[in-house]
Amino acid sequence: MNNISLSAFTEMYKNLLEEELKKNVETLGAPTNLKDSMLYSLNAGGKRIRPLLLFATIHAYGKDPLKGLLPATAIEMIHTYSLIHDDLPSMDDDDLRRGLPTNHKVYGEATAILAGDALLTYSFQLMTNMTEQNIPAEIIITTISLLAEAAGAEGMVGGQVADIEGENKVLNQRELEQIHLHKTGKLLEVSITIGAILAGATSTEIKTLKQFAYHLGLAFQIRDDILDLEGDEAIIGKPVGSDMDNDKSTYPKILTMDGAKRELDVHIKQAKDHLAGLHLDSALLEAITDLIADRNN
Repeated sequence: MNNISLSAFTEMYKNLLEEELKKNVETLGAPTNLKDSMLYSLNAGGKRIRPLLLFATIHAYGKDPLKGLLPATAIEMIHTYSLIHDDLPSMDDDDLRRGLPTNHKVYGEATAILAGDALLTYSFQLMTNMTEQNIPAEIIITTISLLAEAAGAEGMVGGQVADIEGENKVLNQRELEQIHLHKTGKLLEVSITIGAILAGATSTEIKTLKQFAYHLGLAFQIRDDILDLEGDEAIIGKPVGSDMDNDKSTYPKILTMDGAKRELDVHIKQAKDHLAGLHLDSALLEAITDLIADRNN
């Protein structure tokens, strides 16, 4: 298991995660149309980067990644809810997500909003089920609190608001970083942090892993901005140039495309430097870092 490749690790844990997502929604005593809408977006594919980071962090400590299955499921539900809401006419007004019609195009705007609400609230209900794994109550409370903070007004939602307020404005690099550290970075960071807590990491190790996550989150967003201009629409599953259409500040817009690519390389290197300082079995985390740097969707 220690020498497992990222592709084998991804296949194993993505399959387990997707089975868990489907099972948990299907067993809900809720209206069929609501469950169908929830599952439509959960089953639309995706890289599952956040759950994989959580699993890989636990693996780096030589522990069983399945210990993180419930929080990984919860985090993916929160990420999916955010995408459903991002696509709404009142936000990014997108028609395609991962090559498929967006949720509100299929189920209507009201059901899409409620499906997102249901995924968000259900995620925290799932986290309480960690008691069944004999995880101490104080750890469960801590991880729920961290996830709520990362997803809420001080994290992802706050970043989304700042992103909307930044449209039709010329932002500097620091302002842009602050948006994306919250909108994108906080959920990536909490995935790694929860994995570290469940693996028994020290407070010093968690601090270093947060620095790793800081640079990884910015690298993720820079690559996103590059793909929005250079990506293949058939591969990324949505129209290219949407940020330009919404008059958003992006890394290529502020730094030029060459400058954005150099900045991406800087953050990838710094992320790996923080990992190297931990002396863990971090091969999978390094491989995910390379995946983020090189991804084409």
